[in-house]
Amino acid sequence: MSDKKKRLIVIGGGAAGFFCAVNAARLHPSLEVIILEKTGKLLSKVKVSGGGRCNVTHSCFSISDMVRHYPRGGNFLKKAFHQFFTTDTIQWFADRGVQLKTEDDGRMFPVTNTSQTIIDCLIREANKYGVEVRMMADVKSLKYEAGADQPFTLELADNRLLNAGFVCIASGGYAKLSQFGWLQLLGHHIAEPVPSLFTFNMPGNAITQLMGVSVPEAHVKVTGTNLSAKGPLLITHWGMSGPAILRLSAWGARQLAMGNWQFAIIVNWLPDYNENTLREHLQQLRFELASQKIINRNPFNLPQRLWQYLLAQSGIQEEKRWADVSAKEQNKLIANCCAQEFKVQGKTTFKEEFVTAGGIQLAEVDANTMQSKIMPGLYFAGEILDVDGITGGFNFQNAWTTGFIAAKAIAAGV
Repeated sequence: MSDKKKRLIVIGGGAAGFFCAVNAARLHPSLEVIILEKTGKLLSKVKVSGGGRCNVTHSCFSISDMVRHYPRGGNFLKKAFHQFFTTDTIQWFADRGVQLKTEDDGRMFPVTNTSQTIIDCLIREANKYGVEVRMMADVKSLKYEAGADQPFTLELADNRLLNAGFVCIASGGYAKLSQFGWLQLLGHHIAEPVPSLFTFNMPGNAITQLMGVSVPEAHVKVTGTNLSAKGPLLITHWGMSGPAILRLSAWGARQLAMGNWQFAIIVNWLPDYNENTLREHLQQLRFELASQKIINRNPFNLPQRLWQYLLAQSGIQEEKRWADVSAKEQNKLIANCCAQEFKVQGKTTFKEEFVTAGGIQLAEVDANTMQSKIMPGLYFAGEILDVDGITGGFNFQNAWTTGFIAAKAIAAGV
């Protein structure tokens, strides 16, 4: 390598790392770019995201609206999104022959419905601009020598040494604080990692017998807190999942971790009603449907198995007619429909899409360049930062945005 040719080493072969590497190589062709991936797989989260379709971004085109989907890092991204936003992501992929489509909930996927399309696009870009990818290359330490032409020295787990003029850390989120030790040695402070985007475990609860039942919209509140969310809810064999639960897990990541994931939730299966308005409606139904069996007429379009469950939980026999429901049974049904309580005892990672809340403290990173305020030439991108979003393409948009901004700043600084 020529002493005059600057080298960028990107640590991490995921979405943020690839996006930084390919854009830096494109924007400054004389820059030597190397991606170090510690495993034997590239772009592994891209592959599994969205059930193997890759939820590339979200069709939100207002920055102020977009940042509301990030429990942590919204203000940081508010600045960053002015440089590279959802519109830029869509255009970037379109320019490379990858068209995206929008689904009813705003999530955006490649029209091919396969994540391999995104993976192939990024790898083509790496090949086109001469980005070198090294697998099974785990970085053990990073040292900085001010004034040197290539001031960074990276030591790999196999004791090999690499020098670089610039380093971008895009290694994803770490589950434990101890895994950030090599970055703390550089002078950076870490917001302690806790899990985000997890499902709620309810071992032994009768609701789990309804596994597979999905409700289009429910309202869920964590008791004793201000945490609440509304959206689709899925009953699983271990408890509850779905967008409403995942949003709660993201917004409550730190609070729920403090209680070791032992808490209670209140579910309103009929969020258009409260207990008073439902009581009025049931009085009317008892009159209109008096002679009909309550099991045969599900007036709220709830899944039939859920309706049977709610009747059973309220002590109402399925053969009973609407007119024969006692006041006590009616009150119990109202409470179960609008405010059913469940004990949560633990969590389960949502599929393979593990996301952490925590990472490099944002006060130590320039949102306009993604450069460390502590060490010149050191950049960060993606989930290694203390930024995380709810499900729906928001975490990938953080990866594309921060990766692109780091690339642009590095290319400008060569």
